[in-house]
Amino acid sequence: MNQSAETIAFASVVVAASQTDAFATFVNLDAWWPRESHHIGSLPAVASVLESHTGGRIFERSEDGTECDWGRVLAYEPPSRLLLDWQLTFAFEYDPRFHSNVEVLFIIEGPKQTRVELRHDVEPFGEKAAEMRATFESGGGWTGLLARFAAIV
Repeated sequence: MNQSAETIAFASVVVAASQTDAFATFVNLDAWWPRESHHIGSLPAVASVLESHTGGRIFERSEDGTECDWGRVLAYEPPSRLLLDWQLTFAFEYDPRFHSNVEVLFIIEGPKQTRVELRHDVEPFGEKAAEMRATFESGGGWTGLLARFAAIV
């Protein structure tokens, strides 16, 4: 992703885990994703899933078994990189025609220390790009989500 700083939402955290463990925990969304607040279905979510292969789905499962897609896995490169096709619009509704990339890098800082950097391309949000960047970089967005991930990993 070679975008300018204005079109990329950025979040980063250093976790007390090896690169392999940080990656494995991150892709296990059920271990750390706050389903109570971050779901798009009309019913409470009981599972958050990132299928661990290129071409896999990212979705939530509601208590009635309904699945709501969030996007697709474009690149699955354990333990160093994920590239996701985020298909949630400005209104946080799934649209298979909408595409914004989320790249997650797992960078070794030490034997049991990994820096996790997340970059979300907000350019596809058009006139809402600046607003989405602020949302993603907020405590309720990727910045807060990575803090929650760090506390759990």
